[in-house]
Amino acid sequence: TKAVKWLTLSAEQGHAWAQTSLGTMYLKGKGVAQDDAEAVKWYTLAADQGYANAQFNLALRHYKGKGVVQDYRETEKWYRRAAEQGHAKAQYNLGWMYNRGTGVVQDYKETVKWYRRAAEQGHAKAQTTLAWMYIYGNGVPQDFVLAHMWLNISSANGVGEASEPRDDMAAKMTSEDISKAQSMARECMASEYKNCGF
Repeated sequence: TKAVKWLTLSAEQGHAWAQTSLGTMYLKGKGVAQDDAEAVKWYTLAADQGYANAQFNLALRHYKGKGVVQDYRETEKWYRRAAEQGHAKAQYNLGWMYNRGTGVVQDYKETVKWYRRAAEQGHAKAQTTLAWMYIYGNGVPQDFVLAHMWLNISSANGVGEASEPRDDMAAKMTSEDISKAQSMARECMASEYKNCGF
């Protein structure tokens, strides 16, 4: 309750972080009655100031139709704004929208673009889904070495479902290609995702 008091004072003065935090308090019903519409109000104020976390949260509200009417165009707009600022979760979710054709025209090149940006920030699920794009050749040339590399990385980053397809793929690859993929994975991680085979 005290947190809400001080966040409100700061949020009313236009502080974007406080507005976002206050929105989350309303979203979760912490120190105040749970209120999706009030959460959206504060997220919108911060998002309009360019605060990426608020933009991401606002996109989620539009996607789920919580506190606002469900609107995939608004979802895409706010994910994009956050993604362009480097928000990894927004990049992943925007890639997912393009992969599924949810609210946008399905576009595998856009999918790969946003999955890659998130993957290069260490987003493990984006690393896994990017691998699948290489497996199927969706938006990129089919490349089992790069797919294996990303599955190695996502597995190392704790995605349990990455190891099985990686091992299945290895059964279809030469030992030289497997060795190359493993070496690339090590180099990619050592370079903090700056040198990842492309």
